[in-house]
Amino acid sequence: MIFWIASYPKSGNTWLRSLISTYYFTKDGEYNEKLLKKIDQFPTRKYFLDFNYDPKIVGDTCKYWIKAQEKLNVDKKLKFFKTHNAFGKVNNFDFTNSENSTGCIYIVRDPRNVITSVMNHYELDEDRAFNWMTNEKQYIYDVEKVNQVGYSDFQFISSWDLNYKSWKVQKKVRTKFIRYEDLSNQTFYVFKEIIEFINQIIKNNEKINLEKIKRTLRSTSFLKMKKKELENGFSESINSQKNKNKKIVFFNLGPDNDWKKILNEKLKNKLNKKYEKQLEELSYN
Repeated sequence: MIFWIASYPKSGNTWLRSLISTYYFTKDGEYNEKLLKKIDQFPTRKYFLDFNYDPKIVGDTCKYWIKAQEKLNVDKKLKFFKTHNAFGKVNNFDFTNSENSTGCIYIVRDPRNVITSVMNHYELDEDRAFNWMTNEKQYIYDVEKVNQVGYSDFQFISSWDLNYKSWKVQKKVRTKFIRYEDLSNQTFYVFKEIIEFINQIIKNNEKINLEKIKRTLRSTSFLKMKKKELENGFSESINSQKNKNKKIVFFNLGPDNDWKKILNEKLKNKLNKKYEKQLEELSYN
């Protein structure tokens, strides 16, 4: 069965994967980048190699979402997967269902901080980033490989608010919602709650190792991961579309990403107005 680590892009999914993979897949709680492969991304091309889809058609893989998950679940073993996909249907095909999914952690982040990360990662100006985040038909794919593999890595993310809402209203997969800001400010306690939730879902009765949590947190701090990227690169960073010889920094601002200091008044007001309901619901001041 699949346990999802879900989020809208640039909301802390990679950090959460680092925490979970380090706690569950090491003996000593020491992070290394190879651990991220323990929590792969779905959907991606490699999970559709056995299916007859047209890579030139945007979203043609979605008709095999469930079949690909059924194939992954043949061995009936627990698997963690990262996704940015919205929960629901595309072209009348479900993203997932209760037969293939056992649980989910959804990490949500203040959209006013998400937009600065989106601007950096996708090299967008303010207006384009705002339109990108508010586009209800938005999807992402592997831009660097599109000429070779078409839209095989298609993910339907929708807009920031509908992505969050799609996982919030669904009743098929038991989901725990956490705020990136809470994970950042109260990392030990929030991560302990995450482990408790996962263990309950997967029926793991082992006592939580508090010392291992502490070691996990120390080895996955933003500053340590940023330092490693600067020294050795990072496997999930992408090439700049403006300068092919340059990699876009993945671990960019981290805790210093403060919309109150970074965004201009016009963009602040646009986001506050657009997401007024969600900001209030999530207690974002």
